[in-house]
Amino acid sequence: MVTIHSDTNPTSDISKLMNNRVVLITGASRGIGAATAKLFARHGAAIGVNYYSSEAAAQQVVDEIISSGGKALAVKADVRELQQVETMVQQVVDKFGTIDTLIANANAAFFVSLFVDTPWENFEAKLLGEVKATFFPCRAVVPSMIEQKRGCIIVVSSGASRTSGEGLSAHSTAKSALDAFVRSLAFELGPQGIRVNAVAPGLTLTDATGSLPQQAQDAAAQQAPLRRNGLPEDVAGAILLLASEEARFITGTYLPVSGGVQML
Repeated sequence: MVTIHSDTNPTSDISKLMNNRVVLITGASRGIGAATAKLFARHGAAIGVNYYSSEAAAQQVVDEIISSGGKALAVKADVRELQQVETMVQQVVDKFGTIDTLIANANAAFFVSLFVDTPWENFEAKLLGEVKATFFPCRAVVPSMIEQKRGCIIVVSSGASRTSGEGLSAHSTAKSALDAFVRSLAFELGPQGIRVNAVAPGLTLTDATGSLPQQAQDAAAQQAPLRRNGLPEDVAGAILLLASEEARFITGTYLPVSGGVQML
């Protein structure tokens, strides 16, 4: 008879996947970003925890990482502003060294609005906000990645980029633009040893989705083959998978993290 032993600490008996890596995570004060920061730190990475306005929450993430023996620094920046991004990147580099991994998680404010009720100004702000929030951090870290001939960029997209819903025209269009951006970067930067991938969460239970009625959450869970909605830790695990050297031959991919709602 074979006895299978489980371990509640998955990093206790395996090598840490992100040892000696320097990682910048945008929008890391809460939700998916915070879960990713904590997971990467447990796997040995030094983390730049970006925030825009939630300083206390970002510092709480940093404190938790440091109290567990990890390395982290809270860095403020509006990632839609290039100068602020460049300053943020320099702060992380001064503290930990050259950034070799970027997780572009920060995004423009989410809203639900039928197309016929959506002013162009709102649509434009969502589209440009999403693209800037990824474009500027990439522009700031890619030159040093090219110099080192290695690097990893992971963009947090959305299942809505390929499966639209009522009231999501702006969100779907913006996330679709990110998917195309990921493919283009993967093609251009691959010869330089830089991998670029997208993770596409389904409905994930964070404070950003907290206003969604329970009935709607339950209905979404029933649509998933795994019969539940996602947690920030679920998405963080997928990001870790793509960032690790175990995924060294994966680039330009779009990875749904939806419990099976989206199958490719």
